[in-house]
Amino acid sequence: MTDKKSSIMQKVQRFGGAMFTPVLFFAVFGIIVGFATLFKNNLVFGSMADPGTTWYQVWDVIYNGANTVFKQMPLLFAIGLPVSLAKKQQARACLEAFVIYAIFLYLTSTILQYWGPVFGVDFESTARTSGLATVASVKTLDMGMVGALIISGISVALHNRFFDTEMPQYIETFKGSPFVVLLGFVVMLPVSVLACFVWPHVQDVIAGLQQFLASTGVLGVGLYTSLERFLIPFGLHHFVYAPFLYDSAVVDGGIKAFWVAHLPEFATAQGSLASLFPQGGFALTGMSKMFAPLGVCAAFYATARPERRKKVLALLIPVWITAMFTGITEPLEFTFLFVAPILYVVHSILAGLMSAITFACGISGDFSLGLIQNAALNWIPLWASHWTSYLLQIGIGLVFSGIYFVVFRFLILKLDLKTPGREADGEESRLYTKQDYREKTAKESEKKGSGGESKDRTAAEAYLIGLGGKDNIIDVTNCATRLRVSVKNAALVKETEYFKQNGAHGLVKNGNALQVIVGLSVPTVREEFEKLLQEQEVGGDLYEKKI
Repeated sequence: MTDKKSSIMQKVQRFGGAMFTPVLFFAVFGIIVGFATLFKNNLVFGSMADPGTTWYQVWDVIYNGANTVFKQMPLLFAIGLPVSLAKKQQARACLEAFVIYAIFLYLTSTILQYWGPVFGVDFESTARTSGLATVASVKTLDMGMVGALIISGISVALHNRFFDTEMPQYIETFKGSPFVVLLGFVVMLPVSVLACFVWPHVQDVIAGLQQFLASTGVLGVGLYTSLERFLIPFGLHHFVYAPFLYDSAVVDGGIKAFWVAHLPEFATAQGSLASLFPQGGFALTGMSKMFAPLGVCAAFYATARPERRKKVLALLIPVWITAMFTGITEPLEFTFLFVAPILYVVHSILAGLMSAITFACGISGDFSLGLIQNAALNWIPLWASHWTSYLLQIGIGLVFSGIYFVVFRFLILKLDLKTPGREADGEESRLYTKQDYREKTAKESEKKGSGGESKDRTAAEAYLIGLGGKDNIIDVTNCATRLRVSVKNAALVKETEYFKQNGAHGLVKNGNALQVIVGLSVPTVREEFEKLLQEQEVGGDLYEKKI
C-alpha cells in the first residue's frame, strides 16, 4: 500500500513539475510587457504617449507581440507538457500533443455549434460569462490551462505507450507519430463529448469558488500563500498557484493574463490597487521571495560560529541575490529544510502573514516572482499613479525582513539548530571560500579547455552514480531547480552528503521518487543525464571526487 501511495505521489509530482516548462516564458515576456506598458503611459511620457501617436503605436506593437504568450497560455501548456513527461522523442511528443489538442478544440467547437443547448451552452453568445473562449483561433469550450493539461497528458500517455509499436511492413509508414495521433483522434471523440457534458458544471463550481475566495479577503490571501510555500518540499505547490495565476480560479484567464491585459488601465487609475484588482492578492507570494531571504541569511550569518562566518557569507550571498532578484528561493529554503524543518514551517506562516498584511494595506498586482519581474510588471509601469502604495509595500517587506531575522535567530539559538556555520567539525567541508571557488573554477576551465568534460556533464555523471547507476533509473524529468528521478531501488541511492559534495544543494527522498536540488543549470544537467542513460557504461572513481 505504501509503494502504491509513493507511486501515485511520484506521478503527481512529475506532472506538477512539468507545468514549469511553459511558465519560463511568462517571466521573460512579462518584463517586456511591463516596459511596453510603461512607455505607453502618458502620465509618464506626456502627449508623445497619447493613443494615435507613432510612439504609442510602436510600443503597442511590442506590447501585443509580447502578450502572445499570455493570450495563448492553454496552447503553450499543451505543447510544453511533453518536454518533461515524454520518456522518449520529446520533440515528436510535442508535435503530437499540439495536433491532438487542436483536434480536441475543433471537435468540441463543432459539437457545441450543433448541440450547445443540450449541454446548457449558448454557442452564439459573446458574453464573458458564456463559458466559451477562443483558443488558437478556435471558438470552443473555455477549459483554460486545466483542459490543455488534461489533453496533453492523454497525448503523452499515448506517446509513451504506443510510439514504438511495431507495424506490418505494408503499413509501416504509420508507425510512430502518425499512429499516436490516430489513436489520439479516436480517444478525443468521446473525450470531447464528455467535456461538453461535464465542464459547464465545473465552471459553475469555479464561479462559486471565486465568490468564496473574494469573500475571505485578507484571510484567504494569507492561507493561500502559506499553503503554496508549505507544499514546495512535496513538489505539489504547482497545483496551488497554477489555477490562480494561469487559469480561471479567481479571474477569467488567470491573474497573470488579466493583469497584463489591464495594465494600461491600472497605470492611469486612481485609488487602492486592492480595490481595483482584489484578485491580485493571490499573486503576492513574491513578497516572501524578495524580502524573506535577507532576514534568513542575516540570521544564519549572525548565529554561525565566528570562525566560520566568512565561509557562510560566501555561501549565502549568491543564494540571497538569486532568491531576491529571480524568485528562485528553493536553494535557500532547502538549506534550512534539511537541517531544521521547524524553520520551514515558520517560514510558511510568516510568508502568509506578509502577503495578508500587504493586501490589507491596499496593495495588489502580479508580485508572484522576484524583484526583476515584479518591478517590471508593477513598480515601473504603475509608479506614477501608485508610488505611495509601493513605498508602503517596500516598507512592509523590510519590516518582515527584520521579523524573519529576529524569529529565525531566536529559534536557531534556542533549539540549537545546525544551520550553515553551526555544523559539527566534520561537516565543515560543505562551506567554501571565494578562493576555493576560484581554484575549482580554474580546474574546471582547464579541464574543459583541454577537451575534457563540461561541468554539467561531470555533475550528471556524479548524480547518476549517486542514484545507483543507469540500471536503477526508471525516468528523469526536471522543474525549475530540481532533477526529478524515479528509481527502482531507493536503497542503492547514496546519502545527501554525497550529492552536496558533487555540487548539488541537497537531495529529497520520497520513496522511489527523488529530487536532486541542482539549481538553475538543471535543464542542461538533465540533458547530459539523459545522454548518459543512452550510453553503454558509466563508472569509475572519477565521480567520487569532492567538488
